[in-house]
Amino acid sequence: MPQTSAAETATGATEDTAFEIAVSTRNISKNFGEVEALNDLSLEFPLGQLTSLLGPSGCGKTTLLKIIAGLLEPTSGEVEVNGQKVTGPGPDRAFVFQDFALLPWASVIRNVAFGLELRGVARSEREAVAEDYIRQVGLSGFENAYPHELSGGMRQRVGLARALAVDAEVLLMDEPFSAVDEQTRRKFQEDLLGLVQDQKKTFIFVTHSIEEAVYVSDQVAILLPRPSRVSEIIRPSSFRGKGVDNIRRDPEYLDIVDEIWTSLRRYVE
Repeated sequence: MPQTSAAETATGATEDTAFEIAVSTRNISKNFGEVEALNDLSLEFPLGQLTSLLGPSGCGKTTLLKIIAGLLEPTSGEVEVNGQKVTGPGPDRAFVFQDFALLPWASVIRNVAFGLELRGVARSEREAVAEDYIRQVGLSGFENAYPHELSGGMRQRVGLARALAVDAEVLLMDEPFSAVDEQTRRKFQEDLLGLVQDQKKTFIFVTHSIEEAVYVSDQVAILLPRPSRVSEIIRPSSFRGKGVDNIRRDPEYLDIVDEIWTSLRRYVE
């Protein structure tokens, strides 16, 4: 079982705190030939919250995310979303890729509406939904632009809008901000906090950044390699509600970042 960290105790969370669970992974193992990517990993993701998967390269973060998405089949164990066993991709989950994965020949509005198009939603309806999410991610006026005409940050906003447009209950995000500059990344992090609050969806977020994980998350699951396992669950919640501009200056935020780095530094090669 994962340990309860000092940071979790400091933030006021306790082992008795009860949350409704949207996604659970039970005894997940995944082998790629002789390589063991995940070993008997169990983890729960609270409904309506953002959980970050954090850890060094090779600890299985993206592998676990793809198993939850139904894009990979575990060697053993099972995943449940809202009590239903995952047997493959489904409309209850949407994936935001690190490399945007946009259709280069399609406009912004068509990219955002693409998932709805695949579901057979009428054009007028899907474009109305797409326009709303384009506005929410700050791209109004770019509906008819093409991916090659957009900056990296704008393309990532299109990918996020597309995932939101299908109204999936669970959003799976694989290092979605890693390809943008630091200023854009910070703005995305602030926007993500607003989306988690407004959308009331369950977010599962892979990142290599300790600061990012603590900043955006209700729950941080620290994964360690050799063998891959969950070592700690941290709930950095005490500074929520203080405003996005104040979180990074909060002493407790800084303490949790430092604690996590102390746990991970020996695994960094």
